[in-house]
Amino acid sequence: MSSSLPPREGSLSGLTETEAKEFHKIFVFSFIVFTLIAIVAHFLVWSWRPWIPGPNGYTMLIDHAHNALALAASAFA
Repeated sequence: MSSSLPPREGSLSGLTETEAKEFHKIFVFSFIVFTLIAIVAHFLVWSWRPWIPGPNGYTMLIDHAHNALALAASAFA
C-alpha cells in the first residue's frame, strides 16, 4: 500500500499538542458550567418539591389536591 500522504506525527486524534490542550481547556470549562447549571436546577426543584417526603409523607400533597378540586368544583357549580 503506497500513500501519497506524509506519515502522521503526534496523537491518534490528529491534533497537535497545542490544539489538544486548547480543546481540553474548552471541554473542562464546558463540563464545569454544565455541572453548575445542573446543581442549581436540582436545588431549585428540591426547594419547589422535595424528593423525600416530610413527616406526614405525601398525604399533605394529596390533601391540597383534594381541596383544590373541591374549590374548583364549587366555583363551577
